[in-house]
Amino acid sequence: MSKTLSVLGAAVALMFSVSSAHAQAPAAELGRSLTPMGAEVKANASGTIPAWDGGLTKAPAGHVEGAHYADPFAADKPMFVIDANNVETYKDRLTPGQVAMLKQYPTWKLNVYPTRRSAAFPQGHYEQTIANATRASLVDNGRTIAGTTGGIPFPVPKNGMEAIWNHLARYRGESYAMNWSQAAVTRDGAYTPVRFEYEYDFHYGSLSKSADQIEGNKLFNFLQTVTAPARLAGQILLVHEFLDSRQAWTYNPGQRRVRLAPNVAYDNPGTAADGLRTNDDFDMYNGSIDRYEWELVGKREIFVPYNAYKLVGNTVSMKDVLQAGHLNPDHARYELHRVWVVDAKLKEGTSHIYKRRTFYLDEDSWSVLAVDKYDARDQLWRVSELHTINWYDIPMLYPSLEVHHDLQSGRYIAMGLRNDEAKVYDKIDPRSARFTPAGLRGAGTR
Repeated sequence: MSKTLSVLGAAVALMFSVSSAHAQAPAAELGRSLTPMGAEVKANASGTIPAWDGGLTKAPAGHVEGAHYADPFAADKPMFVIDANNVETYKDRLTPGQVAMLKQYPTWKLNVYPTRRSAAFPQGHYEQTIANATRASLVDNGRTIAGTTGGIPFPVPKNGMEAIWNHLARYRGESYAMNWSQAAVTRDGAYTPVRFEYEYDFHYGSLSKSADQIEGNKLFNFLQTVTAPARLAGQILLVHEFLDSRQAWTYNPGQRRVRLAPNVAYDNPGTAADGLRTNDDFDMYNGSIDRYEWELVGKREIFVPYNAYKLVGNTVSMKDVLQAGHLNPDHARYELHRVWVVDAKLKEGTSHIYKRRTFYLDEDSWSVLAVDKYDARDQLWRVSELHTINWYDIPMLYPSLEVHHDLQSGRYIAMGLRNDEAKVYDKIDPRSARFTPAGLRGAGTR
């Protein structure tokens, strides 16, 4: 791991204390008692969460750009296991969703490993983030943000809207393509993989584009093409995501027509998801925040999925990962981390199938790592987890495999399965005409 970062100044000044009211900490503490991302540098009181030392910033010898990531922590062994037999012992370090999963599925468990604060990001992203602490602001009742063109907007958040914007605007690379599969798993463990090709072109926070290549307040372009099974192949979705709006188009290979797709938002069903996720479930949460009241509850120390190199790598196959009820827990890794807790409650006069959602955001990256979702009866309905790894050659903490469990149906959907793919990603030309509605028809496969 890198022991120093220039943005931290001289050797990460641990002499600065962080108050329990972290949200009130002055912006001047960024890069001192707070990391450039706004997390606490220091270890927790018991030492079970170590101090942040810059994260994982170097690739091992022999790593090839775009290839699967070797596990830098492969020698680690689980310290203990949490299962249905001892869940009450650890419930203060678990989310309600995790407790419900452990009680519903006797075969599910959490293998708890030593905590590795591996999250790291490019120096330019840190510099943008530190600058944002005194310039970024919420606009239009939180529907959008101003005063920033990159970086985490609110590294020292004052409310729930600022915290969720940090997730929406976090760094996820530049321009690249990747193939992965999604599996909607039945109660008995059956599934038919749906394979996608994704192409991403990030504008907000880009560290490689020139000013004339960045379009206004655009967050990213996104192209999703279904490549299998045959009955779905050729369906294409194009999204232009802006800070304050979304434009979307679909291509139907049977009709050979490009259509506007205004319903690609909120609680409309996700692509080929068998009704197991909504559009705004993708990436744990995406899109407008206008239908919820957002409360910043505070911080907790909980066991969350982290450093999932084995689970998402090519040393195990997709069929090894998927099983009835839940993922194969022998391949998953959990660690104790500090997370921000944000509670979202549906506004009066609006609609959504989730009346309430509780988000758990990693303090080191602002990625949402877990979500508990409640139905109109205030009953816990769906439980989501994000398994991340650090793309250490960039570096950035990447959302590698997300899983959405439906406790009522006993089913789940896994998204981002790359185990059987030859590569993780390929760089692409961000100026590609494929990111335009006019180019969408030409991208059709049949």
